[in-house]
Amino acid sequence: MNSDTLLTTGNQETKATENGETNNEKTIAVEVERKTGISFPLELSDGKELKAVGVRKKNLLGFSIKIYSFGIYADNEILMHVLKSKMVKAEAKATKDMYSIVIDYPVGITVKIVIVFPNLTTSMVRNNFNETVGAAVKKLGGEKSDLTKRIMGETKDGIKLTLGSEIEITCLPGYVLETKVHGKVVNKFESELLCRACVYLYLGDDPLDKDAKEKFGMSLLSLI
Repeated sequence: MNSDTLLTTGNQETKATENGETNNEKTIAVEVERKTGISFPLELSDGKELKAVGVRKKNLLGFSIKIYSFGIYADNEILMHVLKSKMVKAEAKATKDMYSIVIDYPVGITVKIVIVFPNLTTSMVRNNFNETVGAAVKKLGGEKSDLTKRIMGETKDGIKLTLGSEIEITCLPGYVLETKVHGKVVNKFESELLCRACVYLYLGDDPLDKDAKEKFGMSLLSLI
């Protein structure tokens, strides 16, 4: 078991005993993002598996501020099928072409975001997506527009997102982008460019967390 992998029941985390058992009847395996201490389940309810964890930082007045921690999840079967159908041979290291396949094809990526910066509001998150996803859209050859603001749907701008608040962004088959806030779907619409841009943020040429991208790349190699 990875040193960062724990078993958790509810909000309580407990390390597994030597024989792999715990005193809790129901346990959930998680991975802890070290810089923030946020735990991410190794598997989502829909079966997607955790591939990498990381943290989104922003420079403010010369300081590097942690905004949110994130976990990147994927559907192994879909991911493996697409990779094998597009790749000629296995590589020793994840290549740009491998990442491009994940970015350009709807392979079932979910990014689970957990807020770590206090006193954020939905309008601030909306503006952040407009900035970061908008930049990704331009790098992919598209035009920056208000479309990025739809990621947060009709969620009221004044709602505060406290520490630990969760947002899930999923690129579903058919390039349908779905956003959940606290487990509730707040918007769902089709946009190939926006789906690609949301994945590009984490796996593109200038990812939000390079270590997370590299770890995701290692998971790709294990599939092929």
